[in-house]
Amino acid sequence: MTIQTEVKELHAPGHRACPGCGCAIAVKLILRETGPNTIVVSPTGCLETFTSPFRGSSWEVPWIHSLFENAPAIATGVLAGLNSKGNVDGTKVVAIGGDGGTYDIGMGALSGMFERKDDILYICYDNEAYMNTGIQGSSATPLGAGTTTTPVVGDSFGKMVSKKDLLAIALAHDVPYVGTASIANPADLKKKVRKGMDNPGPAFILMLSPCNLGWGFEPEDTVELARKAISTGLFPIVEFENGRLVSAQKIKPVPVEEYLKPQKRYQHLYKKENFNEVLKAIQEKADRNIEKYDLAKDRN
Repeated sequence: MTIQTEVKELHAPGHRACPGCGCAIAVKLILRETGPNTIVVSPTGCLETFTSPFRGSSWEVPWIHSLFENAPAIATGVLAGLNSKGNVDGTKVVAIGGDGGTYDIGMGALSGMFERKDDILYICYDNEAYMNTGIQGSSATPLGAGTTTTPVVGDSFGKMVSKKDLLAIALAHDVPYVGTASIANPADLKKKVRKGMDNPGPAFILMLSPCNLGWGFEPEDTVELARKAISTGLFPIVEFENGRLVSAQKIKPVPVEEYLKPQKRYQHLYKKENFNEVLKAIQEKADRNIEKYDLAKDRN
């Protein structure tokens, strides 16, 4: 006889995320792995907004909303408070922020957390723009993507510079554990959360978080878009320990247009011949990732 037991979700249902929100899916998976003995800090962003409307919360663990720019510093303060009392229960501190609060506004505080070697797991859900405030471009917005502040006007093809390499920045800080993850592979995501929690010192996980509202795709396609980001090579799934690459998910590479074409933010690239060079540059970026991390299956 099979006995089914109900799993208590620490990211409770009833939140106000958009249908198909990649961040909501990710946070549910993250908290399943962290467990209840965790304190979460989140800066301003989509996650804060849809989980904490006035007089409500979907968090079943202690949670603190910080300013846009200082989640890592607040997390450091929480950790210091726990340690000052001995932290006999071994409570872990996890910060979860979007690309606006991580790549941009919170970069200084994140650098400080890395430099101090605070025992905190920082997870960035990267939806590649300021989705909560109107789909403005961030330094995580990729080349060629249209946003409200990187518009497609005349010869302007959307974001005209490449995305910031946040993984390299974390590695340059000698962060002991650094990895990328995706909702397209829940087991890998949960494994990396556990390793980040168990690793002494700071840990950093960069997680692509497809946003159907800002990217322009159907809500039921969220996981498929996350999967295509990996299979094109545009978002490699990799893992570093003490600066050394220890794992990289192998792929059978597909053309980047399989990832780009379903998204409205890239549709303009297919309407003008003079934007062909942008498409070529995006493909070259994917090819460089495949070569850098030796991602291709069956390569001799």
